[in-house]
Amino acid sequence: MRNILVIEDSPLVLKILEHLFRQEPDLQPIFCASLAEAQVMLETSAALFFAAIVDLHLPDAPNGESVDLVMRYHLPCIVLSGSYNEQRRDELLMKGVVDYVLKESQHSYEYAFRLLHRLDDNSRIKILIADDSDPQRHYIRHILEPHHYQIIEARDSKETLRQLNLQPDIDLLVLDHAMPGVSGFELVKLLRQKLRFSELIIIGVSADPKGSLSAQFIKHGADDFLRKPFCPEELNCRVMSTLERRDLLRALKKAAQYDALTGLNNRRAFYEQGIQILQRAQQEQRQVSVAMLDLDHFKQINDNFGHASGDSALVVFARALQTAFPKMLLGRLGGEEFALLSLHAPEQVLRGLENLRQQCKGLHYSVGAPPLSFSAGLHHGEPDDLESLLHEADIRLYRAKQQGRARTVHD
Repeated sequence: MRNILVIEDSPLVLKILEHLFRQEPDLQPIFCASLAEAQVMLETSAALFFAAIVDLHLPDAPNGESVDLVMRYHLPCIVLSGSYNEQRRDELLMKGVVDYVLKESQHSYEYAFRLLHRLDDNSRIKILIADDSDPQRHYIRHILEPHHYQIIEARDSKETLRQLNLQPDIDLLVLDHAMPGVSGFELVKLLRQKLRFSELIIIGVSADPKGSLSAQFIKHGADDFLRKPFCPEELNCRVMSTLERRDLLRALKKAAQYDALTGLNNRRAFYEQGIQILQRAQQEQRQVSVAMLDLDHFKQINDNFGHASGDSALVVFARALQTAFPKMLLGRLGGEEFALLSLHAPEQVLRGLENLRQQCKGLHYSVGAPPLSFSAGLHHGEPDDLESLLHEADIRLYRAKQQGRARTVHD
């Protein structure tokens, strides 16, 4: 739960904000209608707040004194204003507020809530600023720090590469074009040739007046481009939009690869990764172990205890399967059917299956439901065709069911 200080006196705005907060169970608003109320609240409880949404003009604080108050307590501050003043906006952004939001429409308030969520996410985001100009790096850092990003700096291309290799979890690179050594443009091309930097977000910046430079940056792999001088708001919007776009692509990729219920590889991802494992096995002249697993009497669980219990059984079994085989390829192929593929010896897989069977007896998934059990078929053979290997394992799984279930049949 995140406590959000809201300093606002407009009944209409308060009504809109209260409605939006009701849709956000992880955000708890504390409302103050005046500077005096906010001052008492912060003097006694400042450490309890995660961020603040502040009206720029209050009856007892007509000139933004409420913003100054919040900033003194080092709280991330989102400013709301009923009128637009570009000079005032720039002053506030350079002062270190998160953003300056006009009270224009429902979308404006929803944008403020997007900022609150991003503040939470941003604490895990690393941004590398690569620029040979100390004032320019400090300017960019000053703009980004109020958003809670982790900021790293580099003065040239050599230092940029060193930081990227030392910290492979860097999410975003703000890259100046005119740096000593390799230019920013050439560095983009170099980074995009390396697979490990394929997800790195790159925003190019340059004071070069050539209009074609932005196109060159983007054509060779940059995600966005800014021309100097740029205003703080523009940089913040570009950074936030590229991060959100990356998050969306990751979510789409996850949805395409992973089973939504259990988190295991879905059929498509299992086959794609399985083919890669077979290719490796062929190159190394090794055999592979393939297992098919099926929960016993799964229909009875659904019929007698409900589909929610059936879903719970699948989830707890998938977790136990991941724990038992952390280094092997696992997948849910459909329904209560799971698969395993590994370069490990069949004896090792067999031991893991028997250990898993014992663990299943103690798994709890629904009140009054019987212990979970599963049948399995295990095949060890040449890495020729994945479909054929799964078919061989499936034949053994069928035999396990014929012999009474709760057992593994293997070669």
